Amino acid sequence: MASSRTKHPVILVVEDEGIVRLDTVDMLRRAGFAVIEAANADEALTEVARRPDISVVFTDVHMPGRMDGVELARRVHRLRPAIHLILTSGKAALSKSDVPDDGAFIPKPYSCETVTRTVNRMLA
Repeated sequence: MASSRTKHPVILVVEDEGIVRLDTVDMLRRAGFAVIEAANADEALTEVARRPDISVVFTDVHMPGRMDGVELARRVHRLRPAIHLILTSGKAALSKSDVPDDGAFIPKPYSCETVTRTVNRMLA
């Protein structure tokens, strides 16, 4: 596991819909990224706190629980400003002011090419 932490950028995928999360994780792994996952914002914050190697958080906007993906992105940005943020939704578009710092919004359904291009641009 230690070698994957140093060799490949780590992406945290936060998605409450299990099938969508598994598809996204698989897509990103095939693209060469190390991927961890969380089913909600609370799990995501736990991962951010314990994993200093996370480079990107890719989160759905609409999730059950006490915070949505926009609030999660704001908290991650406050805790770890170096983490890049990508938000996604099939229900709503976000304005630039909704996405902290230099984050990105990708509408659902998204393609592997769109996601990997966005991640690679952020990490360049």
